[in-house]
Amino acid sequence: MAIRQIRYEGDPILRKVSREVTEINDRIITLLEDMIDTMYEYEGVGLAAPQVGVLRRVVVIDIGEGPIKLINPEIIEEEGEIIDVEGCLSIPGRAGNVKRPEKVKVKYLDESGEEKIIEGTGLLAKALCHEIDHLNGILYIDKMIEEVELDEDED
Repeated sequence: MAIRQIRYEGDPILRKVSREVTEINDRIITLLEDMIDTMYEYEGVGLAAPQVGVLRRVVVIDIGEGPIKLINPEIIEEEGEIIDVEGCLSIPGRAGNVKRPEKVKVKYLDESGEEKIIEGTGLLAKALCHEIDHLNGILYIDKMIEEVELDEDED
């Protein structure tokens, strides 16, 4: 597939609300594959379609257990709260503490259009919330409690 150009903070597309996917066609499947390739190329944990300039409700995540592809993801349950450090491929060189739910349940469509539910805790819950925020034009820095210093080798 292809590596797509990451959009960075200041790009107006990152602040727009993504449109629902009404038909899962070849373009959406290609977008998902390209997003996975792009996420791996930039060593990310997740990527939302607006980050590659596409205003569609499509997200990919890999917390080390293989890629998850979510179409029209929607948080249907939240539990607890945790404050942890986050970064973002669209905001390189910065990180900050963000309060997120400790556990989430997300309803989504898979590539074949089947409705599924995924439950996440820890890193997966954080990634799901972070990427779904992107679909609504929200960046983690909007929710950041405090910025944290990055080590030189993490940049």
